[in-house]
Amino acid sequence: MTDDQPTIDPRPKSWIDKLAQVFSDEPTDTSSLLELLRNAQEDRLLDIDTLGIIEGALQVSSLQVRDIMIPRSQVVTVAADHPLSEVMKTVCNASHSRFPVVSEDVDNVMGILLAKDLLKVFLGNNHSSFNLKGIMRPATMVPETKPLNILLKEFQENRQHMAVVLNEYGSVSGIVTIEDVLEEIVGEIEDEFDVTHNNINKINDQQYHVKAQTSIHEFNQHFETQYDDEDFTTFGGLLLDRFGHIPGIGETITIEPFQITVLNADSRQIIMLRVMIEQPLLSDTAEN
Repeated sequence: MTDDQPTIDPRPKSWIDKLAQVFSDEPTDTSSLLELLRNAQEDRLLDIDTLGIIEGALQVSSLQVRDIMIPRSQVVTVAADHPLSEVMKTVCNASHSRFPVVSEDVDNVMGILLAKDLLKVFLGNNHSSFNLKGIMRPATMVPETKPLNILLKEFQENRQHMAVVLNEYGSVSGIVTIEDVLEEIVGEIEDEFDVTHNNINKINDQQYHVKAQTSIHEFNQHFETQYDDEDFTTFGGLLLDRFGHIPGIGETITIEPFQITVLNADSRQIIMLRVMIEQPLLSDTAEN
């Protein structure tokens, strides 16, 4: 054997050795890190579910509360001065576990009602003296711009599950729950009591959150657009064709009259989009 011949290690490489080899070129940013992780998954060092969770965890640090909050228009509240019968009716119809308690209007949130706290009252005999203020919990207020990773840590430390979201003017713009944050990491969490959420949620006059699974027909009906649905059945499929690849989180594309940003995606599919209206829609043009 000559000195210039390479030495071959006869021992088989463990998965740790293989993973170390994948990361031999140190990533310099999130994009390069994700590329390495996806290569590791293709080499079967990570399974697809693990990769999805890692991607979701990385995504959380780049998103803010306003990116995932339930908008004000969809928040179910209970009035502080309502009798027990009215409160019970609202709770039963909504099937939620937590409700903001408001006085006068939605911008005046006094606390949070836990549905389970109504059980003792309902089973008691003092319905006439019911006072919602006496059983509600303190409400946590957070700004729209709070990063999700910080919010999740605060939820854990304070053992809280819901926060009221305020805009820059101090008005209520929505609510956010710990489940909303966790879904960004592990994907949609549904139980047997969940109802189907809207595919298209309005955040404000210029911004919408749209699930990639939304059919092109539904998208066209909602925005009065005329995208062709012969080749693709979902809006996410249309976007994949326009991108030419599976886009990463934060990638943006312009499809007139919209600017579309990927809010959630994994190595297989687009999940959630932010749709910004850049130009007047057909209906707005017709009115003018």
